[in-house]
Amino acid sequence: MKPPQTQHLSDTSKGLIAGLLVVACWSGFNIVSRFGTKGLFTPFDLAAMRYGVSGLLGGFYFVRNAPFADWPRYLALSLFGGLGYGLLVYSGFSFAPSAHAGIFVNGGIPFCTALLVAFTTGFRLPRHTLIALTLSAGGLLLIGIDSLLSHHGRGELTGDALFLAAALSWSIFGLLMRRWQIRPLLGVCGIAFFALLLYSPVYLLYLPKSLPTAGWGDIALQCVYQGFIAALLAAGLYSYANQKIGACQAAMMLSLVPAVSAIGAYFILDEQLTWTVMAGIVVVSVGAVIGAMPGRSGAR
Repeated sequence: MKPPQTQHLSDTSKGLIAGLLVVACWSGFNIVSRFGTKGLFTPFDLAAMRYGVSGLLGGFYFVRNAPFADWPRYLALSLFGGLGYGLLVYSGFSFAPSAHAGIFVNGGIPFCTALLVAFTTGFRLPRHTLIALTLSAGGLLLIGIDSLLSHHGRGELTGDALFLAAALSWSIFGLLMRRWQIRPLLGVCGIAFFALLLYSPVYLLYLPKSLPTAGWGDIALQCVYQGFIAALLAAGLYSYANQKIGACQAAMMLSLVPAVSAIGAYFILDEQLTWTVMAGIVVVSVGAVIGAMPGRSGAR
């Protein structure tokens, strides 16, 4: 009697599952981070918890398994996917609500990734990707108009600009991970290791902090989410999806994050949604979904 054959998931299916898990992790990250910056912690406190916890958890594995000759690559990854992304996005949460982070970070990453792929490889973007980028740009413009007309005005525009810069930094990280074929676990541990080494002395000596006066429950929530779920789990899953389904497709899967973040922030943080924000969410999401559809010669 023959043993039953085991059906294995294809690489594409594994990449899609990893991408969906990233959507869940990142939507929660937007809400938890916004909650943390609303009078509880400074952006520098959140970064310290992110890099401190992840660096301690992943540093030993990285030092033990990464060849010393490859350390400069991991340092570069840390500057874009660790310090650059983290400090920019946490600073943005001090000015703008979670719905804006969902649009400009998670909607901006597919936009920036597709443009970087086109510019760095000479790849001619297919028509559906150009349509997706046009829609994404329109959605971002809607949110920018909402920020300009809101009573927060220039402050929200500053947050939006920081979110968009964070998206660009993360896109560079994703492309470098795929170009250098870095193993996801080793990659995120290397990012955490170098972020801890570079950031901790600066934070302890020079940056404003409110961590010593915060409650233990708030600190525990942020340490678990920032240091483990966001810095290690989500980054590792994104890197895995990146290698299985390609940089553009992995980035486009983040199209679900703006809507999930905005709805979650509405119920949990009582952040109001204007019609322009909701329209921006819909437009960016539609554009990203179109961009995620495989073309005749999709760029990976």
